[in-house]
Order: sequence, then structure tokens, then C-alpha cells
Amino acid sequence: MEDQASELRAMFGKSNYNNTSTSTMQPPHKTRVIAVTSGKGGVGKSNISVNLAIAFAQTGKKVVLIDGDLGMANVNVLLGITPKANLLDVLNKKKKMSDIILNTELGIQIIAGANGFSTIANLTDEQRDFFAEEFTTLSSFDVIIIDTGAGVSENVLRFIESADEAYVVTTPEPTAITDAYGLIKIIATEFSDSKIVMKLIVNKVHSADEGKRIAERIITIVAQFLNAPVEYLGFIYDDSVVTSSVLRQKPFMVSQPSSKAAMCIKHIVGRIDKTTVKPSGGFSAFLRKIIGKK
Repeated sequence: MEDQASELRAMFGKSNYNNTSTSTMQPPHKTRVIAVTSGKGGVGKSNISVNLAIAFAQTGKKVVLIDGDLGMANVNVLLGITPKANLLDVLNKKKKMSDIILNTELGIQIIAGANGFSTIANLTDEQRDFFAEEFTTLSSFDVIIIDTGAGVSENVLRFIESADEAYVVTTPEPTAITDAYGLIKIIATEFSDSKIVMKLIVNKVHSADEGKRIAERIITIVAQFLNAPVEYLGFIYDDSVVTSSVLRQKPFMVSQPSSKAAMCIKHIVGRIDKTTVKPSGGFSAFLRKIIGKK
């Protein structure tokens, strides 16, 4: 495990963040599908999804962020954007996927979630086929980040199953830790035959030791009772700029790029960039799983 605290100290010592500094570490092009998820709401999952997407884009990658919370979609709120169309319009054949992909000034593209949409599982066969065809539009992206809803609904699990990697976000709060374990347990048992890589992000910590301690506690319990591999991806400091960026609807990766929280995000993306994509079947598998076809 890399010493994130040491690397962050080194990063803070640099006067500027070079957006192309990690380009030499990029693996050959292959779409990386990441589901950012959590066992409960209020842990900062969507904010992390947005800022991870921006950080990836700052390394030169083509990134699309999908708001996968189909009941309470809020990525557009964090970005201060009012989308004219969303996933529901695609499902109802009112729009094509290319019509709802929204370009932003942040270097990322977003697909707005469908507020009020019940579940992907309710799609007809015709809708599934159309949905799959439209999703092929995303094959040109380097990174697809899915901001899932919180909890363990059928929609959440479908998005997680479709991904190569599931990043489980938690905080030091006991309820968040318990719910993170509960989510990991469901992923480990429901998708035991899949190759989904589970990784932990501990948000709102006051020290590097706190993040590491919480991650190790969860990983130890998971190994003991579930025999499932979970990696510690990193921590994010409890930083006041996070709250202010939400209120201003300006992601801190752009508004406060030298803040502690931003440095943590950059470190996490740097770690991800150093690993190769290990897709569970590739992009075609992503399509099959997201629409429920095995």
C-alpha cells in the first residue's frame, strides 16, 4: 500500500499541478468502467464522482460521468447545470444517447439521470435492445464513471455489476462503516462469479492514519467473514472547501485545485492510472449487464 500522506506532502510542495504529468502512465486505450457507490447517503459519493471525473480529464482522458441515481439524480445540481434531456428520454426513444451527452466547461461530459424512473429491470426486451445499441456511443470514452444511488436497490446493483471496478465510499461514522460493509457483502455474494474489483475510499477524515485505520478495519472483517478481496484506494480530507464548492456549484478540482481535498483526489486518480484495466468481459459485457442480459 502506498503512503498517501507522504505523496500528498510531496504534491503540496509543488507550485503547479501539471495536467499532463501522468500521461506517460496511461495504459493502452481501453474503456475503464467505474461505479462509485456507497452503503448510505450523505458520505459525499456524488461529489467524489464529479471530482474524480474532472481529475481524470485533467490527465488528458476522455471522460463521461453517468448519473446513475435514477430516483434522486443530482450530479447536474453539483455542476450547476440544467439538462434538457436524460436517460429516461433515451429509454422512451425520444432521444438518442448522443443527444443527451452534455459537454461541460470542466473537460468532462455528463449523462443526466432520470428522476422518477423506477428500475432498469422493468425494461421491455425492445427497450433493452434499443438501450444497448445507444450505449455503444460510449465505447470511445477512456473512462466511464457511474455515480450510483446509495444503498442496495436493484438499480444500484445493476450498475455495480456492469462495472469493472466498484469504489465504495464511506466515512468514519459508525453507520457509514456498517453500511459500507453491508454493501460489500451483497456485492461479494451476489456477484461472486464476476471479476468486479472492489476498492475503498474513506471520505471526510482528519488524518491519514484515520483513513488507513478505517479501511483496514473493513478489509479485515471482509476477509474474515466474506473471503472477498477489497483494496484501499485512498482517503479524502474533511476539507471546508468541499462544502463551499457544493454551495457554489463549482467542483473543488476546478475552484480549489490546491486544496487538501483536491490533492487527495489527484493522488487517487494517480493510483488508478498506474493500474491496468481488468475488464470483466470488456465493453460488450458492460452493455449486456447494464440491460440485464447475461
